[in-house]
Amino acid sequence: MDPIHQQEKRQFKRLFEREGIDQIQDRMAILGVFLGQEAHVSFKDLMDLLERKGLLFEPDFVKKTLNLMCRYGFASKEKFEGQPTRYEHRHLGLHHDHLICTKCRKIVEFKNQQMEHLQVEIAATHGFHMLQHKMEIYGLCADCVKERVQLMPLSYAQEGERGIIEEFMGGAGAQLRLATMGLRSGDEVEVITNRGEGQVVVAVNATRLALGRGIARKIMVKPNGDRRDLP
Repeated sequence: MDPIHQQEKRQFKRLFEREGIDQIQDRMAILGVFLGQEAHVSFKDLMDLLERKGLLFEPDFVKKTLNLMCRYGFASKEKFEGQPTRYEHRHLGLHHDHLICTKCRKIVEFKNQQMEHLQVEIAATHGFHMLQHKMEIYGLCADCVKERVQLMPLSYAQEGERGIIEEFMGGAGAQLRLATMGLRSGDEVEVITNRGEGQVVVAVNATRLALGRGIARKIMVKPNGDRRDLP
């Protein structure tokens, strides 16, 4: 095991014993499986991993252990748009930000010292003492760009731009909701207004529709190269 992870386990055991937390060995087994994953795992992911290791714990016990890990700084709880709550390692003194693919849901960690220094400078310029921050950049990862040339979420389209709906992301409920609104694969949509936040207003079959930004992110369109200049 990585020396940092060995240190984490020692601190975990020492701290939990001091706090009088019960079933420490079982909780350490959960921590060990968690530390063995470099990905951002959901609660379901962790339950599946534990089961594959032959560790059959009650879901409520695993959930409480995760909450304790977050409470005492061994894990971070992250909520990325359009994804279930995920958990990642929290190593002291190490900070990173995230790139999130809106199509395949891949999460990429990155560090940039210039960006970190710039954020401190910006805060200081406004007389603001920064305690913590996080940055999440949403878009399409390199693999999805290669697989789907020119395919993008409708929320990224500019005002006046038109495109063809290729597919809908999300579950059956989201797709049913879009179908009831009259949106189907193959339809041409024109973006009427898109201010970068709030609703996206589009025209489909001569009908205006106001879409929430979350829904607009789930509609994948292929630009048709024809942009109308709005008055």
